[in-house]
Amino acid sequence: CNVDDISWIGDGECDGGEYNTNECDWDGGDCVDFNANYSACVVDYPNRIGDGDCNGREYNTEECGWDGGDCIDFNVNYPNCNVSKPFRIGNGLCNGIEYNTDECGWDGGDCVVAGYPDCHVSRPVLIGDGYCQGGQYNTEECGWDGGDCKCNVEK
Repeated sequence: CNVDDISWIGDGECDGGEYNTNECDWDGGDCVDFNANYSACVVDYPNRIGDGDCNGREYNTEECGWDGGDCIDFNVNYPNCNVSKPFRIGNGLCNGIEYNTDECGWDGGDCVVAGYPDCHVSRPVLIGDGYCQGGQYNTEECGWDGGDCKCNVEK
């Protein structure tokens, strides 16, 4: 068995890759259950399967049991949301960009602007912060930046 760190063999965690081979006795037995349950699942970190977090992408596949079951609720709630870290959806922080989309429920509601349900901006925290941001913030849907863009509010 030729691996970078021999101490990982049989350490209780399936390390995958070069460790999860017949030559290395399936990581000293650590990957036996993983291989039995997910024989067609090819991921870099098998120990993330079923760890309680929906890891997404190659983990959120039928072959990997929808990340060992971790992504089932996510897939039901956001069937067309394809993000790299689904566990960020609905975590209380607006993660923006790929998360702040209709398909991802505006980051599971984290990017919804209170009082302005049709306002979808990259940084909702800037709405009503006392400064007129302009651009996508200075729209009727965003209440003219939550009232910060006074020229438009008075019209």
